[in-house]
Amino acid sequence: MSPVLAGVLQLLALIAALALAYRPLGDYMAKVYSSDKHLRVEKWIYKGIGANPNTEMRWMAYLRGVLAFSAVSVLFLYLLQRLQGSLPGSLGFSSIDPDQAFNTAASFVSNTNWQSYYGEQAMGHVVQTAGLAVQNFVSAAVGIAVAVALVRGFARSRTGELGNFWSDLVRGTVRILIPISVIGAIVLVACGAIQNFAGIHEVGQFMGGSQQWNGGAVASQEAIKELGTNGGGYFNANSAHPFENPNGFTNLFEIFLILVIPFALTRTFGRMVGSIKQGYAILATMVTIWIGFTALMMWTEFHHGAPAFDVAGGAMEGKENRFGVGGSSIFAVATTLTSTGAVDSFHSSFTGFGGGITMLGMQLGEIAPGGTGSGLYGMLIMAIIAVFIAGLMVGRTPEYLGKKIGTREIKFAACYILITPALVLVFTAVSMALPTPPHSMLNSGAHGFSEILYAFTSGANNNGSAFAGLSADTQWFNTTIGLAMLLGRFLPMVFVLALAGSLAEQKPVPATAGTLRTEKPLFTGLLVGTILIITGLTYFPALALGPLAEGLAS
Repeated sequence: MSPVLAGVLQLLALIAALALAYRPLGDYMAKVYSSDKHLRVEKWIYKGIGANPNTEMRWMAYLRGVLAFSAVSVLFLYLLQRLQGSLPGSLGFSSIDPDQAFNTAASFVSNTNWQSYYGEQAMGHVVQTAGLAVQNFVSAAVGIAVAVALVRGFARSRTGELGNFWSDLVRGTVRILIPISVIGAIVLVACGAIQNFAGIHEVGQFMGGSQQWNGGAVASQEAIKELGTNGGGYFNANSAHPFENPNGFTNLFEIFLILVIPFALTRTFGRMVGSIKQGYAILATMVTIWIGFTALMMWTEFHHGAPAFDVAGGAMEGKENRFGVGGSSIFAVATTLTSTGAVDSFHSSFTGFGGGITMLGMQLGEIAPGGTGSGLYGMLIMAIIAVFIAGLMVGRTPEYLGKKIGTREIKFAACYILITPALVLVFTAVSMALPTPPHSMLNSGAHGFSEILYAFTSGANNNGSAFAGLSADTQWFNTTIGLAMLLGRFLPMVFVLALAGSLAEQKPVPATAGTLRTEKPLFTGLLVGTILIITGLTYFPALALGPLAEGLAS
């Protein structure tokens, strides 16, 4: 079987699996967030944290819950790392330095999971399980909760109430993320991923020296790292490591875990707003971009531009033989079009255009299908922008799902789409202008610039993957990327929740003959065009200096 055909068959199998899971999972999540009943274990949690799950919150109260919980999480994870040397199960590792502890705490709480350290050489069992793994669950649940609050803003009228943050947080964790992760971990263990609390073992000699490996609860963390679109690996090689991702089947299974909740949330959205067709329109937009990017990536990486490519069947540098070009290309697109950041190959070794595709996927805002929750609310913001543009074309007040998109709403949406590009471009420009940060680049020229641009694109968009050529464990990059991750995660949430509150207060507007039909293919095309144009106008100059220049020169 040719490598190209193998890659196409993997993509078709993935699409079939996602299609089978779409309806039942989407409907189930809609029931979870619409139910007024609480499980017994949930009641215990509410009692323990002193929260009343039946109290409705306006957007400011909901936002305070998000920020307070996240701030406590950052502090807890920071202290856990700083105290690691005194904790049991540390595997002899010392405490983490302050700048790196801040970067890691900001990374995992913001659902980014950027790692400037070697996982198997820095973090013991307690930090990995009680710190990082816990944040994999709750940071993903926070993202879904904010998305659900925005959906309620569309679904409700004449009220500013968006639900209860603590209830949404607990339900997302207990009823959705934990059960699916348990099943996913069992599948991974059955296929060869490790799950233990073993210490450090010497496994033999390697190039004149001893080779050592440590165990860990890898399969359980791998499952939620993909399902929650987190991305932080137990080992430095991430999902290219055989202990995390043993074979071609587990590779495809992990891609499925990355995509299944973000895609299924469009069904949840349709259910909660009372129009399944509206969910299908958002789904169609996501699928169009995802398949387009995947096809372009596979073409770029399979393109035979040199004799070595002919022999290998594609650009195999930085890719695992057990996954091949096809599996690696599908994984790379899935992880950068979502906020996952896991890698089964090294994006710095992709072709010039291939590396640009991974970067562009993040710069779209990771909305096709995006992260758990963040992808849906990001796409709905873009839908509001598209409706506004359509309204300007025909000269009438734009409407979406029966809600008028006025000055206030469009300001919130505009602020949302401007924050992340500003963080990426400003931090990149400052890093290139200062004398010290460029010393961390492994390469010079266009590729070296791409390394820094990719780092801040990944951090500010809460992705977490790296170009792998940048030595980011410095005080400058630990601090600035940490700030980019926190600001890129929580500032957009402010405007999402403010928009949700504004929409919930409105009285529904009846559809007329002049109302734009947002469930039709025409709107899907308009939305795709809006996304690509806005991203192109924002990032094209920076991309031209990096991956485009490199691709044209190769």
